[in-house]
Amino acid sequence: MRGEARSFAAARKERAADIDRWLTDLLRTAVSQRNGKGGLLDPETRGPDARGAERGPLTGVALVAVGSLGRGELAPGSDLDLVLLHNGRDDVAQIADRIWYPIWDSGVGLDHSVRTVDEAVKVSREDLKAVLGLIQARHVAGDPELTRAAREAVLAEWRSDSRRRLGELREAADKRADSSGELAFLLEPDLKDARGGIRDVQAMQAVAAAWVASAPGPRVREAHELLLDIRHGLHLVTARGTDRLVLQEQDAVAGTLGLLDAEALMRRLAEAGRTIAHSFDATWRTVDRLLSGPAPRGRRPLADGVVEHGGEVVLARG
Repeated sequence: MRGEARSFAAARKERAADIDRWLTDLLRTAVSQRNGKGGLLDPETRGPDARGAERGPLTGVALVAVGSLGRGELAPGSDLDLVLLHNGRDDVAQIADRIWYPIWDSGVGLDHSVRTVDEAVKVSREDLKAVLGLIQARHVAGDPELTRAAREAVLAEWRSDSRRRLGELREAADKRADSSGELAFLLEPDLKDARGGIRDVQAMQAVAAAWVASAPGPRVREAHELLLDIRHGLHLVTARGTDRLVLQEQDAVAGTLGLLDAEALMRRLAEAGRTIAHSFDATWRTVDRLLSGPAPRGRRPLADGVVEHGGEVVLARG
């Protein structure tokens, strides 16, 4: 599937690590009530206050990555999706401002929220985007117990209410497909929202987190990585966070991946889209049996990431 296509996985990992260090500095500076300023990737522009902030453990507040940063999928033009968790402390608004403003000043897009663990759980009950972010949330800085508590509580509710929530997830996926078409057959596909695209992999991961179906297998993971690399190349070529691969950009994107031309790129893209769409359909056949059948019996953990459900051994990662 990949052929000789170049991978940007190492670049994504390195950039995420740089951003994590920057965000950790921002949180420490904010908690210490110093007015540190800083740039996104250059430690020399972070300011003396950030370097001088206390290095002891932080309690009662945590910075959590959701979205592409949380999943390790951050492309050059991606926004940051962050949740500031806290234990009810009365200075949280000031802490949040000292984190958000330097990010805005850097020019990076930001989607942010400030919540207690209970508030995060409450929002996730009704907001599909919120729950999908939190079940794959990643701790960045601060008190890891807050992150653990929020993620475990949200996952528990996601699993216990899987009939309703997976119905919502399927409806959202169908609306995306109706609007964006099927990735494998489009001349100018939306890499995220088309059927067989990045969001379908995220949906399968969410189903696996509900202990209803197996996590995506190696062929899907390889196809997913290729889509992430194509999106990475698209952001480099366009210098913006777009997900639609239009005709006039395809040769240039192919070049970033070390491919000969647009035809070679789109051939690999179509194969990846078919692989993901096929697995997506198989996953939802499993989900449909749950949604249309009698009330589900309990799922019995067998080992880390493995459960027994309906007489079958199912991988349950996430």
